[in-house]
Amino acid sequence: MSVLTYHFFKGAYPGGFIGVDIFFTFSGFLITALMIDEFNRSGQFKLLAFYRRRFYRIVPPLVLSILVVIPLTYLVRPDYIVGLGKQVAAALGFTTNYFEILTGGNYESKFIPHLFVHTWSLAVEMHFYIIWGLLIAIFTNIIRRMNYSEVKCGYILRWVIGLLSLILASESFLAMAFSSAGLTDYSPVYFSSLTHIFPFFVGAILASVTGIKSVTATFDWSLRRANVKVVVPLLLLVFAALGALGFQLQFANRGTYTGGILLASFLAAAAILLARVLHAATPQTEEPRWATFIADISYSMYLYHWPLFVIFSQLVSVPLAVLLTLAVGVPLSALSYYIIEPLIAGKRPRALSPNFNLARLGQVIVVAAGMLLILAGYTIKAAPQMTGLEQQLWIGSLKQSADQMGTTKQVIMTAVEAKTTAQHQQKVASMIPKGVSIIGDSVTLGARDYLSEHVPNSDVNAAGDRTMDLAYQVMMTAQKNKILRQNVVLCIGTNALDNTNQQLEKLISSLAPGHRLILVTPYDQRADPSWNSSKLADFERTLPAKYDYVTVADWQSLAAKHPEVFKGTDGVHFAGRMSGNIIYTQAINDGLKAAEQTKVKQ
Repeated sequence: MSVLTYHFFKGAYPGGFIGVDIFFTFSGFLITALMIDEFNRSGQFKLLAFYRRRFYRIVPPLVLSILVVIPLTYLVRPDYIVGLGKQVAAALGFTTNYFEILTGGNYESKFIPHLFVHTWSLAVEMHFYIIWGLLIAIFTNIIRRMNYSEVKCGYILRWVIGLLSLILASESFLAMAFSSAGLTDYSPVYFSSLTHIFPFFVGAILASVTGIKSVTATFDWSLRRANVKVVVPLLLLVFAALGALGFQLQFANRGTYTGGILLASFLAAAAILLARVLHAATPQTEEPRWATFIADISYSMYLYHWPLFVIFSQLVSVPLAVLLTLAVGVPLSALSYYIIEPLIAGKRPRALSPNFNLARLGQVIVVAAGMLLILAGYTIKAAPQMTGLEQQLWIGSLKQSADQMGTTKQVIMTAVEAKTTAQHQQKVASMIPKGVSIIGDSVTLGARDYLSEHVPNSDVNAAGDRTMDLAYQVMMTAQKNKILRQNVVLCIGTNALDNTNQQLEKLISSLAPGHRLILVTPYDQRADPSWNSSKLADFERTLPAKYDYVTVADWQSLAAKHPEVFKGTDGVHFAGRMSGNIIYTQAINDGLKAAEQTKVKQ
């Protein structure tokens, strides 16, 4: 529920991603406790049987969700299936986490989100199962050969699991904490199995000191003395703490990686422990059917919710998209868990009556799966290699490179001519070209052709993913080469970092005398006041009062009045629409007009 809330209402519940860590902790506890139970019951741990159970639980629902989701992509523009084959391969190969790291994926701010990015957690989960299962198999085989009693062997296994889990959890957490230092994008440490596997081992530690069927003597003593009147309030308090933590943590804040996720894992372990005690203290109380139903379909619902929400949110408003996601996702998840998964595992679905014709149902499922597989193959083959925005920016970059060749020639000729006479050299040193230098990011690059034609005497230098520090380098290079024009328009902020305000102050102080600076406020339709881009826009509006050569071109305010320009887009770029080009250029020209009434820097 926490993860769904985070994905549906990210601005309202920014730390809801800890739901994944709650699941990791629970999974680590459950799997390890079952391993201990199996060893205590049979004196061995069957690795291949363990892998087989995990395969049937994880893979069939994953394949089904992919086959069902792909046809729905025809409801949205082709941008959402770019690289679809690679996404599917990564999901089925349980390498989505590293695929996202290598392709620069970001759970928070990717303009066109991958439909299967959420399967990164399945990759980490599967890596845990493979490694942990192998380690437990090795140690159980060693312990079996010690010729101790069954009780003592079980006791030794718990100690081994506890110590090994503590070591592995510590190494993984410390890797996350130290690797996060100096980062501006925390996606690599968030996605990596090496740095994000520790919640599983937190759960494993809990399993080693408690258990499910096979429990330690100390825990059994605690269970028999548990007071429900104390346990229930404590459990509610832990749930409240987890909920509050979801409101406090931020994906882009380092504190999340130096303690926030660890705290969530500890709280999850506390909740599991208290729930385990409560269950033992109330053996006659049955779990509500609705709670059982939610638990049953939770995995499949996790698989469906993200791609369904991404698709539906492009067609309708967010609240309606949430309702549609639940309306479609819940029945699909129930169908998967109660009907299709048992059939694949060779079992009769308990949800069907004994007289139900399973052979006919099997035929229908095979035919439907075949049709979906053919459609998926065709869609993957026909998927474009680049999004429309990427194509537009690529073409813009080529044109800009061609234009800059002429600029480079101008710089070289100026330098050559400057050597002829000392008088000419002094003239060049004091000369500032008239006109406009526009330094921008991907939004500017997308509108480059229109800007060049409709902003008189302008030179546009734009690039995707450009941050304030990179814009500073561009400005200083142009300034050094004497090609920075009198009016400097800075269209930066979509990729605002935590230190962007300080970088902007540095840029302003480094601007040479004789120039004016026009700041174009960044716009992101998804942003709330807590976003760095919003904070930068607010900061930029304060600067004209501080510097008489600084003017603001308020693109943020103007863009907010034209939501139609961003319909069906990422909310930042206007996808080459002429109406977007016009109002974007209008904002810049209005800023230039206002700047002409101000002084140049002295």
